[in-house]
Amino acid sequence: MTYKLLFVCLGNICRSPSAENIMNHLIKESGLEDKITCDSAGTSGYHIGASPDRRMSAAASKRGIKLEGKSRKLTPLDLQQFDLILAMDRENYQDILYLDREGKYEDKVRLMCSFGNHKTDQEVPDPYYGGQDGFDYVIDLLSDACAGLLDYIVTSQGYQAKT
Repeated sequence: MTYKLLFVCLGNICRSPSAENIMNHLIKESGLEDKITCDSAGTSGYHIGASPDRRMSAAASKRGIKLEGKSRKLTPLDLQQFDLILAMDRENYQDILYLDREGKYEDKVRLMCSFGNHKTDQEVPDPYYGGQDGFDYVIDLLSDACAGLLDYIVTSQGYQAKT
């Protein structure tokens, strides 16, 4: 049984595709590609079909990570299909829960920063309207949170990561 992760932000062109691709990178390094899969989505439909933001891609490539994927909008079916849904900020968190009218999937929804090991941020800030430093910071923040998330999944699912 594959453990399915969904990363969610507002437009699905900056934070969530970065988290998805960073996580895929860590999963590959750990040899767990057959155990864990990732996807990302946005709570809005602003950028459907768009590639990740070029500024975000530049920040990721500095760390050896290529951002791939196309923006899509979060659907109610996503709540059913994924094991863990990771919101980048509290507004995204509320928007995800809004799709869950019956409250069936609330236990699957978590804030991404709750998995951070070294950073104390509560939310992943949206870098879209800021400078390049914001994009670089988001990559660092997500790298930390993704490492913690992978540790959590390996422990909770009893997976053996290659070291």
